Amino acid sequence: MAETEAKEEGEKEKKPKNMLMIIIIVVLVFIIIVGVLFAVFFLSDDAEPMQNMQQEQEKSQPKKRLSSSNYDRTRQLDDIGILYPMDTFTVNLKSDSGRRFLKVGMSLELDGEELSLELDAKAPVLRDRIIRILTSKTLEEISSKKGKSKVSNEIIDTLNAMIKDGDIRAIYFTEFVIQ
Repeated sequence: MAETEAKEEGEKEKKPKNMLMIIIIVVLVFIIIVGVLFAVFFLSDDAEPMQNMQQEQEKSQPKKRLSSSNYDRTRQLDDIGILYPMDTFTVNLKSDSGRRFLKVGMSLELDGEELSLELDAKAPVLRDRIIRILTSKTLEEISSKKGKSKVSNEIIDTLNAMIKDGDIRAIYFTEFVIQ
């Protein structure tokens, strides 16, 4: 009789342990699913590592003429005007904790050749304005595609307000490294 009672007690103890194990497994699976969904939706907003790898591959491959199916969404390659390369900018980003650096290379698209002479004459002032804009940004503001577009538009508006012989149509980032 004592043996029968001992067996019944052992079976009762196994049931709660099995139930606890099942609950733990379900919670872990749920956490993993939530983590994957978070990564897919929130961290894939800006696929910079993938873009950097693609840029490195493009640099190592010989240049090819782009077909009509491979063009910028807004403008074709033939529509790009005169490009005015700027020196590289290395600035501190606005940050509450730690130091973040931004290294940016860019070229300005001009609507006419006469504008390049004015840009040469005003280069120090233009660099100052660009540095002020870049240092006022946080990592979060510039790390996404939309953020880069906003910074680009802000720089264009600021520089166009300073020049007289034409307009800057677009900015093309040739280097964009955040550290």
